[in-house]
Amino acid sequence: MPMDFKDTLVIAISSTALFDLAESHRIYMESGVNSYAQYQIDHEDELLKPGAAFGLVRKLLALNEGAKDKPRVEVILLSRNSADTGLRVFNSIENHRLHITRAAFTSGNSPYLYAEAFGAHLFLSTNPVDVTQAIEAGIAAATIVAPTQAGNESDIIKFAFDGDAVLFSDESEQIFQSGGLEEFTKHEKASAQKPLEGGPFKNFLAALHKLQKEFGTEDCPIRTALVTARSAPAHERVIRTLRYWDIRIDEALFLGGMDKTRFLKAFGADVFFDDQEGHIERAREHIASGHVPNGVINKK
Repeated sequence: MPMDFKDTLVIAISSTALFDLAESHRIYMESGVNSYAQYQIDHEDELLKPGAAFGLVRKLLALNEGAKDKPRVEVILLSRNSADTGLRVFNSIENHRLHITRAAFTSGNSPYLYAEAFGAHLFLSTNPVDVTQAIEAGIAAATIVAPTQAGNESDIIKFAFDGDAVLFSDESEQIFQSGGLEEFTKHEKASAQKPLEGGPFKNFLAALHKLQKEFGTEDCPIRTALVTARSAPAHERVIRTLRYWDIRIDEALFLGGMDKTRFLKAFGADVFFDDQEGHIERAREHIASGHVPNGVINKK
């Protein structure tokens, strides 16, 4: 019987998000693909250092400890390397003792199609083109950047999400961009009883919620937070939308336009997803952050 990932959280990750391949990339840019390939082969027994998403992946894989019938989390490697040059990546996976056994090596082509084939709930990459293609294909995806300082060292995995254009559609953001705060507030107050449409990360949040229910609320090793620029009265529609979806979010921060960075630090997020690059640049001072290229902000 074929293997499937039903009831498993599936994370697809690029080799450049998992490991620090900056030096390899420099050689590729300066000397071309043949020099890059030879460099990877010559250094295939040299351990790669952790990349932007390494800590998050290690924590997620730790959730499989004590799992009975099948893993709670499956991490899939998606790489633009060839299988030949990708050997160094797999050697480093083994040396770092990460239980990652499935991969797709595409020899320079975008690997986002395999994220869908594997049934990935989330795709993390450092390549904005691949991420944009994944978003357009309906997959939760983000261009991840490493924090400049050490982040959350606890065993609890903390995900923080922006609301509009990430968890929710950008319907309301479009009104804010075209009509300003007053029009946005008026619209959200009038639409308080109407659930928002889901954004690209709705299904990922639902998968996290399903995994959280396996542990219960007291000892759950996953916490989620909504960190949004909304404030009252625009908060009501968000709360009712999550209730309508039957999805639990552990913490909700309605900041009314305040800078999110200090709140993300206080929450202790392992990763933060937002559609605005300015928010990502500020947040990465403390935590790994993922830019979600979705919505009207990213069409400008």
